Amino acid sequence: MVDTYDDLSGQVALVTGANRGLGAEIARRLAEKGATVYAGSRSSGNETPENTERVLLDVTQEGDIEAAVDGIYSEVGRLDILVNNAGVGEFGNDIVAEPTPEIDRTLAVNLRGPMVVCKHAVPLLIQNDGGRVVNISSGMGALSDMDGSSPAYRVSKTGLNGLTTYLHGEYNENGLLANSVCPGYVRTDMGGEDADRSVEKGAETPVWLASLEPEGPSGAFWRDKERIDW
Repeated sequence: MVDTYDDLSGQVALVTGANRGLGAEIARRLAEKGATVYAGSRSSGNETPENTERVLLDVTQEGDIEAAVDGIYSEVGRLDILVNNAGVGEFGNDIVAEPTPEIDRTLAVNLRGPMVVCKHAVPLLIQNDGGRVVNISSGMGALSDMDGSSPAYRVSKTGLNGLTTYLHGEYNENGLLANSVCPGYVRTDMGGEDADRSVEKGAETPVWLASLEPEGPSGAFWRDKERIDW
């Protein structure tokens, strides 16, 4: 049995890409559970969910990342949860047809961004036992599922899974819990209206992982609260 917090009061979360879609739903649910939630958005003009703190955060800009994390530390002095949700993707091309600027953009947002966010956030996350990193990945990044186009997106999510296993190996002894999650094919701007899952369903497992108690599972890939293969 996996133990999770029913009440996150007193805990602090940062969710990237939280102004719409899956990120907004994750941020909303964490706030409902009592957490102080900093909802990252690339534009200060974007709306974020009610009862969250909007923070300017373009994950491709290290200055934004550093300012956001430093601001959280200045305001509340802690960070318990990081959800690396911000992501982009173009689908359909093979690697020959994939435009190089699209490869660069996808890797910058989906992989480099979470790495740099972790670079700045991990010192806060390991201040208290049981800090959590939840990386929003995809089954398309599983090494066993590397056919079917979309190379930049697939490889970026494989790399994100690698970041998860690195964080576990490096910091689990400091109490950090790092996990990847495939939310499924979700009806967001990226997934499209034909996707088979609601945003609400897609958010369930990320919020569950963000609510793990100390000593919980770490270094794993999840879908629907069950471990899946890398």
